[in-house]
Amino acid sequence: MPRDSVIRPFLGIDNSLTGRRWVGLGDEADRLSEGLAQATGLPMAVARVLTRRGIDAEAAAGFLAPALRDLLPDPLSLRDMDAAAARFLAAVSRGERIAVFGDYDVDGGASSALLVIWLRAMGREATLYIPDRIDEGYGPNDPAMAKLAATHDLIVCVDCGTLSHGPIAAAAGADVIVLDHHLGGETLPDAVAVVNPNRQDETGELGHLCAAAVVFLLLVEANRRLRAEGVAGPDLMGMLDLVALATVADVAPLIGVNRALVRQGLTVMGRRQRPGLVALADVSRMDTAPNAYHLGFLLGPRVNAGGRIGQADLGARLLSTTDPHEAAAMAERLDQLNTERREIEATVREAALQQATERGLDAPLVWAAGEGWHPGVVGIVASRLKEATNRPAIVIGLENGVGKGSGRSVTGVDLGASVQRLAAEGLLAKGGGHRMAAGLTVDADKLEPAMERLADLLGKQGAGEMGPADLDLDGLLATSAATPELIAEIDKAGPFGMGAPAPRFAFADQQIAFAKRVGERHLKLSITDGMGPRLDAIAFGAFDGPLGEALVNAGGRRFHLAGRLEINQWGGRQKPQLRLEDAAPADTD
Repeated sequence: MPRDSVIRPFLGIDNSLTGRRWVGLGDEADRLSEGLAQATGLPMAVARVLTRRGIDAEAAAGFLAPALRDLLPDPLSLRDMDAAAARFLAAVSRGERIAVFGDYDVDGGASSALLVIWLRAMGREATLYIPDRIDEGYGPNDPAMAKLAATHDLIVCVDCGTLSHGPIAAAAGADVIVLDHHLGGETLPDAVAVVNPNRQDETGELGHLCAAAVVFLLLVEANRRLRAEGVAGPDLMGMLDLVALATVADVAPLIGVNRALVRQGLTVMGRRQRPGLVALADVSRMDTAPNAYHLGFLLGPRVNAGGRIGQADLGARLLSTTDPHEAAAMAERLDQLNTERREIEATVREAALQQATERGLDAPLVWAAGEGWHPGVVGIVASRLKEATNRPAIVIGLENGVGKGSGRSVTGVDLGASVQRLAAEGLLAKGGGHRMAAGLTVDADKLEPAMERLADLLGKQGAGEMGPADLDLDGLLATSAATPELIAEIDKAGPFGMGAPAPRFAFADQQIAFAKRVGERHLKLSITDGMGPRLDAIAFGAFDGPLGEALVNAGGRRFHLAGRLEINQWGGRQKPQLRLEDAAPADTD
């Protein structure tokens, strides 16, 4: 997207209540947006969103209605896909015993479920194996792989396995296929096939795919080969709800084919035909058509809860079950585990933030480690630290002299590569991941030097030079323009998430007509510019910082406000709502 060489703060705000500079599209992008709106008849707000995405008038229609058939890559463009599909189908045709070894997160659970469901439709049952996060850790391990190999002919590792040289070698007597997306090393394990868009010998063009999307491509190729033999394969379009859930929950960028997969997957999910997702939606009290927010913040965390603090395979079993009663029971259990997870997380988050603050929040790496911190929540807490500081963050739980941790990164800083380098240098017992997330195991006596070295590596990527993240804005709106019809038009440019942030608009010179604290941390309010109708707003976590106190005690003072528009469903009615993210006093211009 074109950007002015000199960035002027939007509405003159270079230090908001949350300490951020507001940044608009700039004059050149404004001109392009106006031209796009005139050429297409789209609302100016939508034209601004498309301009930010680099979409011109010619491409606008295709972008707003992405067709999966036009964007889906040829599965054979991935290395080893030919060998993987051939061996997989051979196992199916010969009635061989197949095991699926998956990661314990949403992507691993959805990937495992895809294979189990496809094989079931072909009249084959697979053994599902999800390792315990605490007892076994991430990925294949020697005892589990050896045990599976003793009773199976083929083991398919999903969302793991790319770095598992030893465990795959331990699977003596069975063939192994790896379907993964985590960063590969200089050498690959001795498997029949390692299909991974982030292998070092791949182009990286499909590096944004999650593991479930890689599994889906294998099944596309399998169906294509079956069709060539006159055999009808299972319905793949009906499985896109699982691919969508994994893509959003694994924070894969919603660009290219990912965007089309999620769009179509949300449509499939809306039909409520998968018992596990229906039960999960009901226990999550979802009363509207599913969207990316639901996947990332309602469904995903509950599927994850089993792997974090409960039974590791509960999520994958829920996603693959065909029994509504079994689904309801598992969804209820996952909901309970998610509540427990939130309580554990809150305790660890408070301690980690205090420790990281004492250590300093302006370094290239923000990190914290604590004895007994549950390994199932350290990744979530790392995300919170990253969001609060705009720095890569690592959080580690220590037990018996060993630390197990997770990290989250910021745009432009490759955390996975740096963690993998530390493992190669011997400072970590093991470690890996991808650009935005990583996991590691470290001996307690190496913790300080390992984090010091990691900070150095991340600093060389520019991590230490980042201040508070700019707040990017797509334009200025009046409250009267925030209608359900406009929001529906904007949503056509979605789904929104990683790599495709939801459009954010400013509302200038607003009076706080009503403000009320909700719970401990949130703020409910309504705003008006004095000329149009009031606009309801919600600010989650407002009292974690200065935003809540400033607005609840506005006392007639006017503010510029910024956030994302959404539809609030209540009592069968649809009302526009602003999800407020930031504010600045209007009387300091």
